Amino acid sequence: MNSQDTLNQKIVSSARLAELVAGWKAEGKKIVFTNGCFDLLHAGHIAYLSEAADLGDKLIVALNSDSSVQCIKGPARPINNEHTRASLLAAMFFIDAVVLFSEDTPLEVIKTVLPAVLVKGGDYKAEDIVGAAETIANGGRVEVLSFLTGYSSTAIIEKIKHT
Repeated sequence: MNSQDTLNQKIVSSARLAELVAGWKAEGKKIVFTNGCFDLLHAGHIAYLSEAADLGDKLIVALNSDSSVQCIKGPARPINNEHTRASLLAAMFFIDAVVLFSEDTPLEVIKTVLPAVLVKGGDYKAEDIVGAAETIANGGRVEVLSFLTGYSSTAIIEKIKHT
């Protein structure tokens, strides 16, 4: 199998994700879940995702679709389309699955996964994180990770505009 095949196998549908999760749970794997737009991938994202992966055995990233990003960030976003963003995430060795979602929140994906650890970045409070109640009710926990300061997709875009 070549590298491209490996990437494509990590980008999964919701149905395929459910199958993977069932298998991983049957093997006793600790599943970590996070989500986001990951539009302009930067060192802050890498640090965050790497730290999230260290919290368990399998890391799942739910990625906002292009239409979902536009609803959140405005009509000029995303800069990179969903296929590109998914491929960049899938290329990271510590990410085990990438799934796209088009809804306003990843709640349905979280309900499918019911992770052992639900992770978000430092700009969230645990009680405000979508899926926290479901994760905790299933015996999981919620972790809020700190950001690597000085990195932001919006700041990168602004810098490019003014250069």
